[in-house]
Amino acid sequence: MIYPPEYGNDPMFPKAEDFKIEYKNHVVGHGMVTLKSFKKGQTIAKLAGDVVGAIRPHSFQISSKKHLNDKYFIGYFIHSCDPNTAIDTKHLIATALKKIEPGDYITIDYSATEDYLFRQFKCKKKKKKRRGVIAGKKETKRSGLSLMSYYDEEDDF
Repeated sequence: MIYPPEYGNDPMFPKAEDFKIEYKNHVVGHGMVTLKSFKKGQTIAKLAGDVVGAIRPHSFQISSKKHLNDKYFIGYFIHSCDPNTAIDTKHLIATALKKIEPGDYITIDYSATEDYLFRQFKCKKKKKKRRGVIAGKKETKRSGLSLMSYYDEEDDF
């Protein structure tokens, strides 16, 4: 199991032999990589963590006033405007939105689920599909204040 014993031993929890945390680059940092394939619609894992009342670096919003602080698994899902994973915040299940191959990073769209992000950042998609600044659903985009605006357009994700 990826989760510590105090979270229980649910057979749907992510297993260490199926995932690894890997450094991607200086902009993204670390991400969760799958070591097995998933079909579209397949359950990836059940999620666990500590329910907290405020946003944290590795938390995920599960209701308007609650976050799941998961520094073991979902806290390493990388943002994508075209994600390969969706999160059911009621049942705490991660599901594949499309086929995911071994070696792929697990990605979600942060702005689709979060009211406010821990930090905003510039979208790195190709110019035609660029969304500008990635921010939460309820916050004002602050591109000039973003830490990520420091990096060039050429930096890859």
